[in-house]
Amino acid sequence: MHVRPRLAAAAAAAAAAVLLGAALTGCEDGAAPPRPAVTPSGSPIASSAPPPPTVSAPATQATPVATATAAPAPATRLSMSVTTPGGRLDLVRGGPAREFTVTLRNGNSDAYRHLLLAFQMEALVPKPGDAPGPQASLLLERRDPGTGRWGPAELRVAQDLKPYSLYEGGSPLARDEVRTEHYRLRATPGGPTGSSPLMVRAIDTDAPEGTAEERRRPAASSLPHRTRRAS
Repeated sequence: MHVRPRLAAAAAAAAAAVLLGAALTGCEDGAAPPRPAVTPSGSPIASSAPPPPTVSAPATQATPVATATAAPAPATRLSMSVTTPGGRLDLVRGGPAREFTVTLRNGNSDAYRHLLLAFQMEALVPKPGDAPGPQASLLLERRDPGTGRWGPAELRVAQDLKPYSLYEGGSPLARDEVRTEHYRLRATPGGPTGSSPLMVRAIDTDAPEGTAEERRRPAASSLPHRTRRAS
């Protein structure tokens, strides 16, 4: 009657010992997983990684842009050309007139208020067989650009040079302006024959007396000429 209670107590003590040993063995084999931290309200605290370091881009310096400076235009001067078909004035006594042109191309340096075209030819020396004629054995004419009509123009026949200070008149010519004048020359029936160039000078009649010739006579040219008897 008293043997069974002792056996039951011994069995219960042995079972408790087995359970305690298992618990101790589990603690030795591995650590329990960490429990998340909680706020006082009971919510878990989210862990945040530290932000990556901010890398600032190196400051860039503006490259200076070279400003192109326009070079000043080179100084240009007045030029003149005298042209005719065939390159020369070939005249026949009492024959038709021969036309020629005078072209003025002004530069960028000077503007002229009074620029005059002056024509001169050396006198022809009479030869044996030349018929005497009037003093004006060569006649020069200019075509009016407005009306197209021909009118007399001055032609000086002499061996010497007329002083520039004695010339007057002329017409304006602006900077970079180009102008072409039309002329014609004919030989009267009587007079000497021979060759002498037709000289053309552009004279600035406003130039002060005593200045250099290039200032008073900024351009000059000539055209070969021959006058012969009619065959």
